[in-house]
Amino acid sequence: MANGSRQAAWEFFGAELKRRREDAGITQVELGARVFVSGGYIGQFEQAIRKPQLDVAQRIDETLQTDGIFERLWQKLIKEQRYAEYFAHAAELERLATSICEWAPAVVPGLLQTPGYARAIYFASNPLSTDAYMEEMVGLRMDRAQLLKDAARPVYWVLMHEAVLRVPVGPPTVMAGQLDHISEAVRSRKALVLVVPFSAGAHPQMGKLTRLMEFEDAPPTVYTEAVLSGNLLDDPAVVKRVQADYDLLRAAALPLEASLDMIEAAAEGYRRCGADTT
Repeated sequence: MANGSRQAAWEFFGAELKRRREDAGITQVELGARVFVSGGYIGQFEQAIRKPQLDVAQRIDETLQTDGIFERLWQKLIKEQRYAEYFAHAAELERLATSICEWAPAVVPGLLQTPGYARAIYFASNPLSTDAYMEEMVGLRMDRAQLLKDAARPVYWVLMHEAVLRVPVGPPTVMAGQLDHISEAVRSRKALVLVVPFSAGAHPQMGKLTRLMEFEDAPPTVYTEAVLSGNLLDDPAVVKRVQADYDLLRAAALPLEASLDMIEAAAEGYRRCGADTT
């Protein structure tokens, strides 16, 4: 299902939710209270701004007595999505965000990855996969990266640990190209990238991939990821705590120019290493 078709299907989900809710004679606030979300979230579901979790869709069916239609629609849309279920909602929100702030403790964030780097990442986890599968996965990653080329792209902050620069992913030429790509994104004002050096020592969110997203007409969210699982969190207290940690990380990072110097020096080191092996 193409992105446009999928969005149209979610819009149908929202329109049908609104129709069924109004037929039942209850408000967004009343429905939200019964399914344990805010009335504002029900409004965002109806406008296809946000997608409900499966358990929320199931509770909507129970409350509106809709014989499982919203669960079936949810299952159909999730089954045909392009990304893993645990990441799908975050990928949808990514396109709507006005601001994205990432903390990358070990790996270059997907939005900044080059094809060579992404291929090496996928190969490390899938050494027996076919070339067709590998190229499909790399293509998905590159499709996401198109977001930074849009005129209406979000404000994009990346804090990355120095380990991201030092651990070779793929051959030296791939790492050199990857770090050059990050440098170019900064110099062309598509991203703000700061490095948290080894010398910073202990720091908040150690080893925990984190993404903060803000939106024009919706509350901010936090996305975190573990082994084949992800959490999309929007509790205001949780978001506030993560934002405070992100500010502390930013304070521990090198300034922009010093970060660029470290990135570009690392790229040159990989380039020399690649030349020495040819």
